[in-house]
Amino acid sequence: MSKESNNNGRAYEYICLMTLFNDISKNCKVRIIENSSFASSKKAWNSIEKNMQNLLEISAKTASKKLFELEPIILDDSNADDILGLKIQSDENGIIGDVRDIVIFRDRIGWEIGLSLKHNHFAVKHSRLSKNLDFGKNWFKIPCSQEYWQETKDIFDFLEKEKKMNKTWRELGDKKAKNVYIPLSQAFINEIKRSYEKDKNLPKKMVEYLLGEFDFYKIISIDNKKITQFQAFNLHEKLGKSNQKAKILVPVVALPTRIVSIDFTPNSNNKIELYLDNGWQFSFRIHNASTMVETSLKFDIQIIGMPANILIIDCPW
Repeated sequence: MSKESNNNGRAYEYICLMTLFNDISKNCKVRIIENSSFASSKKAWNSIEKNMQNLLEISAKTASKKLFELEPIILDDSNADDILGLKIQSDENGIIGDVRDIVIFRDRIGWEIGLSLKHNHFAVKHSRLSKNLDFGKNWFKIPCSQEYWQETKDIFDFLEKEKKMNKTWRELGDKKAKNVYIPLSQAFINEIKRSYEKDKNLPKKMVEYLLGEFDFYKIISIDNKKITQFQAFNLHEKLGKSNQKAKILVPVVALPTRIVSIDFTPNSNNKIELYLDNGWQFSFRIHNASTMVETSLKFDIQIIGMPANILIIDCPW
């Protein structure tokens, strides 16, 4: 993700939070947790151009209005002592399985929901593979096997050698695919299959890693279409819980129970497709995230198929 895209994403977090605060404060008591993440997002907002600010603000207002239809408890003013809280979470939360950027909560009744905000992109995560990074342990608590480390040793030794020579990825030419992308993708596929043999709960654990262990609404601002899209990931029945009747009901979505297939995308040397049951499908694209050769590579992970009952709402501006 470019610096500009990252900046716009943080700015979107800020204006969504402030829009929620302004709209909620008209109905009930609300407070903002002004942590370091809030300060960073505010700084990003102040740094972007006015035209972009206007676009993001329109999208945020659209999102706020729709969210109240899904979660009427947000505007509940029946208990004057129950002050609603808003906070922006640190990026570090994503590492421990929490992809929510904004959390809305009521401490008094132990209620909270989360929002994952995206600006013009649908990526799930940007995880890495490297010589010493045990992705199995991090992703689904199954340490990578000795076979995986043996399969990847020559790949990362090659990258270390090229890095010491100050090579660019472009200078590797055909070796980038032959010596890195293809064997590393195959090693990843092999290890997923081995781990699945060890633990048949791997499909569920993988989705919880990719989407987080907490239910959330993904809110995507799609500027060129002038829409704000809602996707409700209600995997543990935490969304749509209210003492008031919501205008829109949020269905519960089943987690996967088995791997149907995992393999290279046809005619690709660096893209993998994972098909699970219950409608879950993901793509994993290995790529270099810099000009110069590094000893780690990044995954661009996308959802390419979701269960049919995931609530998706397009809200035009």
